[in-house]
Amino acid sequence: MDTYRKRIIRHPLMYLTMIGLLGAILLLFWHVWAGLVYALVTTIGLIYAWRFEKITFEHTEKHIESLSFRMKKVGSEALLEMPIGILLVNEKFIIEWANPYMSEIVDDGTLIGEEMFVLSDDLYNLTKSDEKREQTVTIDDRKYKVVYKQEERLLYFFDVTEQLKIQSQYFEDRTVIAILFIDNYDELTQGMDDQSRSLTNTIVTSIINDWAFAHGIFARRISSDRFLAVLNESILSELEKKKFSILDDIREKTAQKNLSLTLSIGVGAGSSSLIKLGELAQSSLDLVLGRGGDQVAIKQPNGKLKFYGGKTNPVEKRTRVRARVISHALQDLIIESDQVFVMGHKNPDMDAIGAAIGVRKMAQKNKVDGFVVIDFNELNGSVSRLMDEIEENSDIYKYFITPDEALSTMTEKSLVIVVDTHKPSLVIDDRLLNKSEKVVVIDHHRRGEEFIQNPTLVYMEPYASSTAELVTELLEYQPEEEKLTKLEATSLLSGIIVDTKSFTLRTGARTFEAASYLRTYGADTILVQQLLKEDIDTYIERSKIIQTVEFIHPGVAVACGERNKQYDSVLIAQTADILLTMKDVSASFVIAHRSDGLIGISARSLGDINVQLVMENLGGGGHLTNAACQIDAETIDEAVMLLRKAIIETLEGSNEE
Repeated sequence: MDTYRKRIIRHPLMYLTMIGLLGAILLLFWHVWAGLVYALVTTIGLIYAWRFEKITFEHTEKHIESLSFRMKKVGSEALLEMPIGILLVNEKFIIEWANPYMSEIVDDGTLIGEEMFVLSDDLYNLTKSDEKREQTVTIDDRKYKVVYKQEERLLYFFDVTEQLKIQSQYFEDRTVIAILFIDNYDELTQGMDDQSRSLTNTIVTSIINDWAFAHGIFARRISSDRFLAVLNESILSELEKKKFSILDDIREKTAQKNLSLTLSIGVGAGSSSLIKLGELAQSSLDLVLGRGGDQVAIKQPNGKLKFYGGKTNPVEKRTRVRARVISHALQDLIIESDQVFVMGHKNPDMDAIGAAIGVRKMAQKNKVDGFVVIDFNELNGSVSRLMDEIEENSDIYKYFITPDEALSTMTEKSLVIVVDTHKPSLVIDDRLLNKSEKVVVIDHHRRGEEFIQNPTLVYMEPYASSTAELVTELLEYQPEEEKLTKLEATSLLSGIIVDTKSFTLRTGARTFEAASYLRTYGADTILVQQLLKEDIDTYIERSKIIQTVEFIHPGVAVACGERNKQYDSVLIAQTADILLTMKDVSASFVIAHRSDGLIGISARSLGDINVQLVMENLGGGGHLTNAACQIDAETIDEAVMLLRKAIIETLEGSNEE
């Protein structure tokens, strides 16, 4: 304070003194009496200035003292009376002091001397984290935001109960839009008379309206096979807890009337824009239909997805009309192109190779050069034997090229066709996708979240047994100038036989029709059996894996390869197939190290457990009864733990991506 006083008084006086002395010196040399008068006037001015500065300082000093006293008083009152809890703790987190409000929070006047963790166990995380110094804890049904000052060992408790209630209420009341689609309505009602169709409409509408009324949902039929539903987040949460029981209700109740209808639901949530919600709902529905229907997909604006349902095998719903339309559309794209490049997935199986050979034949039928893009280093087992057969007995071997060769010859008019997968991360070389302006996808797997961007044409039918079956149907509507050769037909038939396990799984009437068509062109079943033969060593390796089998859930068998040994992906899949034929096994999972450094899991099911959802939970995909994934786990034991968790989540009825 003294320094401040000196600073106020001395600086102006010093300036005035210097000016006065300078003026007096100048005047003394010029006129003595004038200099003396000037010095006298300056002295009087200095005295007045000093007096004025002194009075100003005294007033300022009194004001500061008064303000300081008031601030100390306010601070003391705030510390003791404001509705903020304050704790001081020692280095052992023992409470040394608490303000009155803190004592009111816990209704206990004996906080001092207690560990602060008696207030809430959540405070442990707050003190152990080096970064997070704020946390919300619960004390006596109230929510408090706790701020921890480590250096002072000081904690502030802010009551945020009402704030969180308002926030929760806001999120619960946000609008959700859902589109309900009756999967097989058109096929079922196609042959009905007006009275039967009207009765079917009444049954379906009644079931959905009763469900909507019971949950407070606004639902209206917008077309013969679609309903629009408006609800909020809290209702959606309740539906999720019940695993969307409407799927089971409509399936069971319509089955009692011999109708066998299923329901697909696309839900848009998490946005305040109604337009965005509608787009999310439609996108979710498209995804569900691509996965086979009888499911629910919930999509958030950030791309996060949740799936419910999918417990039944999809019913065959594709028609020959659609196959013919797709075939003609594909023919137009081929004719407009100068070259066609066909590729399947990495480590191709017989279905991928057979389908690729069939698509290349389509290009040949339309007088366009077609090539199958493969990585010759990834061929093994039956696929390798097929390639040897093609090299020895066919002139189409020259049309098998590497990705680098395809990239070097590709032009702006080239067409890329992807078979047996729709995920860009699984294709043989995604550089072809990026370079080509026209991409076609032909696949029989259920659609996953990852999908090739902006394809020109998509033919995805999860109801088909194999991609080879789909390609065979498309070939039937192509020009007949170029006939299928015996080896080409055998390649396609091999893909069908492998994916259906010799016509025992996922086999419909159309599967046998496709096989019959291929037989008319000389498909050799004996050659197929020779291609699919295995050696003794492979059989022994598979038996060793089966010896490790254990049941981690009733009906769920898991077998593991040796911890330090790498296995072929085909052998892993074959082992899962054999496990499924064992007594009391409803679903089988085989885990083993792959040659690429990842751990592979092959999953098979008889339909009671949706192994597709299990594998999607781990980043893979496939069908309800046939799926797989590759995970970047350190050990087999870690992979088993992740698999066990995914199975439990699936058996509870949902899968979140």
